Amino acid sequence: MKITKFSKLAAATTVGLLALTSCGGGGEAEGTAEDPVELRFAWWGSEDRNESTQEIIDAFEEENPGITVEGSYNDWTGYQDQLATQVASGDGPDIVQLDDEFISEYADRGALLELTEVDTSNIDPAVVEGGQADGTQYAIPTGVNALVMMANPQLFEEAGVEIPDDTTWTWDDYLEISETIHEETGAYGTNKPIAQTLMIWLRQQDKSMFTEDGGIGFTEEDAAEYFTLLSDMMDSNALADASQLVEEEGATLEQAMIATNDAAMGMSWTNQLPVMSEASGNDLIPLRFPSPTGNVEDNGLWFKNTMLVAATASTDYPEEAQMFIDFMINSEEAGQANLMDRGLPSNADVRESVIEQVEGQDLVAAEFVADLDGEITDSEVLPPVGFTGISDALTNRQQDVYFERMTPEEAAESFVTEVEEILANNE
Repeated sequence: MKITKFSKLAAATTVGLLALTSCGGGGEAEGTAEDPVELRFAWWGSEDRNESTQEIIDAFEEENPGITVEGSYNDWTGYQDQLATQVASGDGPDIVQLDDEFISEYADRGALLELTEVDTSNIDPAVVEGGQADGTQYAIPTGVNALVMMANPQLFEEAGVEIPDDTTWTWDDYLEISETIHEETGAYGTNKPIAQTLMIWLRQQDKSMFTEDGGIGFTEEDAAEYFTLLSDMMDSNALADASQLVEEEGATLEQAMIATNDAAMGMSWTNQLPVMSEASGNDLIPLRFPSPTGNVEDNGLWFKNTMLVAATASTDYPEEAQMFIDFMINSEEAGQANLMDRGLPSNADVRESVIEQVEGQDLVAAEFVADLDGEITDSEVLPPVGFTGISDALTNRQQDVYFERMTPEEAAESFVTEVEEILANNE
């Protein structure tokens, strides 16, 4: 996996070697009652994640009585907006949860601490690289997952439609299924597409959204074909109407259309299966994406690092912040609290202990990801600096197509131009 065009940042590299008392969650804090250490840890997620993360914090504090950790959380959009504001003002939390699309951006701004004292020896090197920029470790992946189609068996049954064989179904099958389900139940085919949906579609064409050197990996014609597919999906009721899709942009996981039973399928990450199943009241079934050919090797899936944890360069406690990250990644106690919520754990020993404990939809998600292990043979190029703006541009052009403000061809021309400008401005 090659990381593209990142600069080593003075704010991160001046940290030096930090002397931790212990790694793997087994040490005691340096802080004392007279000289306490107070860390701030911020993340996004569902209420289930908030509760499990607090369990991790409680366990860490019990093991390290000299350190307290104040947790704060928000939904996806609110979290990103708040974190960007805090970091820009120099008041970022000590420890942050990040998606891989933000690693490059925050590293490039000098906002992340180089992690020199977190033990990664029990994590696959390819996974570890997902938290690096220009070879420098700024974040540690908590786990891996995959983007899938989650199917609601109740809606399929009500419509008299069988759950498809996800190793052979095509996009045409998907459109036909969606149309039938909508006619019989009123539910739509799926929820809103995201940037990673385009990544999967491009991989099905043997292309990538970005090149290894940080350039654009697709053409205007590719984008037009994709926008045409979205238009066809709306015509077949595989997508809801434009207003509903816009409304879902600000929804929590529990409010997504697959979770509220307003869609028979949902484009979601495997680690979200338990939360969405609980909200739906149905045991959702993870499916591979449909492919153009009906061949399983052409479905375009890849393993994505789930949430990563990082420390900000502005922290007053770089040693203790890394102690907490190490505990969260390498402690079986933390793994038992988190289970599958942040994906299949990246630490091999923690993963094994978690799989032995999970059941229900957590186990379904774990086994599904494990089944993909022999099918997925290559990774996706990491998003370059500016990916947030690119993702926003894609959402805007998709909405232009939904509302028929632009044709797919016009949206494609505009989108490619925006991507090229964003990448050029961030070189």
